[in-house]
Amino acid sequence: MPITDNDKNLRLAVLIDADNAPRDCLKGIMEEVAIYGTPNTKRAYGDWSSSNLTGWKQTLLDNSVSAVQQFAYTKGKNSTDSAMIIDAMDILYAGHTDGFVLVSSDSDFTGLARRLRESGLFVIGIGEQKTPKPLIAACNKFIYIEVIRERTKKAEKAEKAEKAPAKKTGNAKTPAAKKTAAKKTAEPEPAKPAASEERRIPESVIWLIADSILDLAENAEDDYVSLGAVGQLIQKKRPDFDTRSYGFSKLSGMVKAIDRFEVLEREDKNDPRSKNVYIRDLEM
Repeated sequence: MPITDNDKNLRLAVLIDADNAPRDCLKGIMEEVAIYGTPNTKRAYGDWSSSNLTGWKQTLLDNSVSAVQQFAYTKGKNSTDSAMIIDAMDILYAGHTDGFVLVSSDSDFTGLARRLRESGLFVIGIGEQKTPKPLIAACNKFIYIEVIRERTKKAEKAEKAEKAPAKKTGNAKTPAAKKTAAKKTAEPEPAKPAASEERRIPESVIWLIADSILDLAENAEDDYVSLGAVGQLIQKKRPDFDTRSYGFSKLSGMVKAIDRFEVLEREDKNDPRSKNVYIRDLEM
């Protein structure tokens, strides 16, 4: 999931389709958005008089998201989409934003995403695994709710562990027990070998990485290409590609777990203190 310096400074308009977005993930969604830039507009659309949206109020307040009321004109018919699309176009023409974050799994926003990209704006889609492929393909970057939810669970677990009171030990250790404990501290047992991480990576993903290396290697002198460039090309080919879906926080960690690729670090000619990461396909 490569992120350029320009991406980090994007002014983003976050538009949430409350009818097709999970309330419990809103905090995680906003934290994810912060990776790419600063949200200068945060709005959630829905018929807030409906029982289906009960419970959103406090979540919106906690995350400073404005609730936009849109009554359903006809029973059983959702009018949220049109209100969100109209607002998006107004924001677009105002010219105060660099990109949009569309939070929805509804394919009705495919045309909107495509139109925003045609105007040169960066479009991030956030939705569930059930999101139709046309909407995913229309975005520059698509992030699955399931990935965000998993990250949020880990953060909450760590937070609970910190707040939990330390467990009190029972009786004082005997001299023999202390001796055994000291021995274990001095000579820790070797860690058990973990299961091969490569097994979690589908062949289709390995091929995608190899194919992207091949595309870039034509201009390389020694078959080594920039890992950052590979990541950016993969993102263009597959907007929903996310290393976290396969258990890796970064692309570098993923490629290092695959025997097919060789990773090399080189000093930056302009800045000796920093290093650039390169990758080569050993089967090429």
